[in-house]
Amino acid sequence: MTWERPSPPLLGGERETLRGYLDFHRATLAMKCDGLSDEQLRRQSMPPSTLSLLGLVRHLAEVERTWFRRVINGEDLPLVWSVEGDYQAAYDASGAGRREAFDAWQAEIEHTRRIEERVPSLDVRGRHHRSGQEVSLRLVMLHVINEYARHNGHADLLREGVDGTVGV
Repeated sequence: MTWERPSPPLLGGERETLRGYLDFHRATLAMKCDGLSDEQLRRQSMPPSTLSLLGLVRHLAEVERTWFRRVINGEDLPLVWSVEGDYQAAYDASGAGRREAFDAWQAEIEHTRRIEERVPSLDVRGRHHRSGQEVSLRLVMLHVINEYARHNGHADLLREGVDGTVGV
């Protein structure tokens, strides 16, 4: 599967720019995983870490689910892999496969897009899942972009360790 990475707008408004960067970082992670087998996607960085490319996909599905569905949309639903609320649990993809992880991630992205598109303003507030404090959609979008950016740095190193591919 080949992925195209959209460029964020150079002169877009705030919301359009946030959407653009979120889509850019999602596509970056997908590109880092492109062309690898399930075994390669599960390859862990180094002991004792369980971090893998597939684990990053699972983790970011949890991130999207938490911040958009639980916080902004107020849905009372459990996490997929992090049953105890431990977001690190999603990183352990030792028994996972590409289809399950990518299907869950794509489903959460679709939920996120629907939620974000129907919310009338970046100032709309939700309740932080741990502190209970109010947070704006603006903060949520920036936080999730930051999560992707950090983890895409990890993905760079993981991909290079799997097959020597750098860049993208």
